[in-house]
Amino acid sequence: MGVEIKESPVTDAEFEAMKGFVHDYLAASVENEEEGGRMRWYPWHSAEYRFNHILNVTELATDIAREEGANVDVTRVAALFHDISKLEADQDVHAEEGARVAREYLETHGEYPESFVDAVCRAVREHSYQGDLADVTLESRCLMEADLLDKVGANGTALMLLRMGYESRTHMDANEMVGRVLERGEDAAQRVRSDTAESIAHQRLKRVRWFKEWLEGEIADMEPPGRNESG
Repeated sequence: MGVEIKESPVTDAEFEAMKGFVHDYLAASVENEEEGGRMRWYPWHSAEYRFNHILNVTELATDIAREEGANVDVTRVAALFHDISKLEADQDVHAEEGARVAREYLETHGEYPESFVDAVCRAVREHSYQGDLADVTLESRCLMEADLLDKVGANGTALMLLRMGYESRTHMDANEMVGRVLERGEDAAQRVRSDTAESIAHQRLKRVRWFKEWLEGEIADMEPPGRNESG
């Protein structure tokens, strides 16, 4: 079972205020950088993409938490804050920094129980853990599974194809790029632990496999002139 917190949950108004704070914090992270933020020329390192990713993860994590018996408030609040420091901190410390920001916000914007604040911050801190998901709390696991799942499926495929343009690739590389999404999805399916996350992973993998087969059927014979010529 998940964290048992009997006190009043986060209200809808409080949750919306948290969303606004996260959105503005990400925007400020980019604006405060002299060069416009870390790798700003990649769309997934922009404030807009990062906030969209956070909302996707929050929705997925909330659904998984409800199905798996985790504390929904802990999970959804942790999901909101999990990447808040992604644009201003190095990858290996962004989870710790995110937990720090979450604690500061929760301790100054309401009278949340200490047990709730601790549980949220633990999930934010643990979300980048690369070990077995069985080693973390249920709320952390729900967040981590959602974070993995947002990178696969139709959304992950669209982002990978978008990346082609930023890397000056041609459409001939599309099958390779979709293949990367499939590999990532297969890795995610092996790593998740809950029945809910496994079901979502397999559903999304099915969509990627279908698209890859469709793509291969249309580009299989599209090779530059002379590639198969000898001499």
